[in-house]
Amino acid sequence: MSLFEKTLHDRLNGLRAQNLARELRRVDSAQGPRIQLNGANCLNFSANDYLGLVTHPALKAAAIAAIEKFGTGAGAARLVSGSVAPFHELESALAKFKQCEAALTFATGYAAALGTITALAGPDDILIMDKLAHACLVDAAHLAGSRLRVFRHNDLESLEDKLRWATAHRPAGGQIFIITESIFSMDGDAAPLTEIVQLKERYEATLMVDEAHATGLLGPQGRGLIHELGLSGRIEIQMGTLGKALGASGGYICGQRVLIDYLVNRARSFIFSTAPVPAAAAAALAGLQIAASSEGDERRRHCRELGDFFERSTRAFKLPTTPARGMIRPIMMGDETAALEAAAALQKQNVFVPAIRYPTVARGAARLRVCLTAAHTGMDVAQLCDALNQTALTARAHA
Repeated sequence: MSLFEKTLHDRLNGLRAQNLARELRRVDSAQGPRIQLNGANCLNFSANDYLGLVTHPALKAAAIAAIEKFGTGAGAARLVSGSVAPFHELESALAKFKQCEAALTFATGYAAALGTITALAGPDDILIMDKLAHACLVDAAHLAGSRLRVFRHNDLESLEDKLRWATAHRPAGGQIFIITESIFSMDGDAAPLTEIVQLKERYEATLMVDEAHATGLLGPQGRGLIHELGLSGRIEIQMGTLGKALGASGGYICGQRVLIDYLVNRARSFIFSTAPVPAAAAAALAGLQIAASSEGDERRRHCRELGDFFERSTRAFKLPTTPARGMIRPIMMGDETAALEAAAALQKQNVFVPAIRYPTVARGAARLRVCLTAAHTGMDVAQLCDALNQTALTARAHA
């Protein structure tokens, strides 16, 4: 065995010893309320398909029509081989939906974060980020080479402390950026955006908000938490994804036209990436249109009902849940081993809920991450809650 192979084996064994190793699970079906997982038909509470649009006929028809007209690939980066029509149609609709001047789409939300932050921030700038911000935002902040300060999760006093420090220490010409999510991806809680905007304006900072888990789900027509709070004209950079509530794939940035024009010229993950397949843009546009329609309103209403039912049931069973605004409902386990054992026990009952562990969450903060969607029924959620209760009872019996 070479030194290279031995090093990798040793590292993997180290992860296994800490119950932190991961493996891919094969799924032989579409992501829906039920999936074929490792040969079993399982209730699926793992997907971020909040509006249940992944298998919607309109999205599939839009993708098929785009393949028939534009083929299966984009040819090259959009600045090289030309920018096919579905991207322009999607970006125009996104800008209108988010009530911004312009929008730009990326292959993934991760690419949107990396391209945007590294294009806008540099060594003379200061980035102030929520402690629980997504890994793509954290990685982008490090790549930007800016000075990074982290404030305690959703703690306005901690944020203001960092803003005071940044005001006193930024170089001449340097900018201050605040970066947060609106709905956080692992806890499902909401940022105090109104107060953050007030602090941003007081300290003349620029605010970037990731609406990945709010777009399509919250606010009028599903425009997001920013619009629910009436803040759309006061936030410079709105980020989101097309692969969650909108049922397709990709990421986006919305803002002023000058921002989007600048990113086209300086966002490396946009400039140097082959464009996504046109079918993905067409499907995302169809998903956006449904989200903004009366059908979207009905799906959001159903989501709220399922969320309320889940909260009542878990309270009745005295399960360790935390308050949430979106459709993410964490069941806190603490220990990585306990989370893995609980997930395995649920899977034996043909209920799939993933165990989330370090480094996705902090040490000692492992949990089961339940995602409810509009495609689930009340009976599905009742079966989930019963399985969670049985799993918790079994765990207590062995404690």
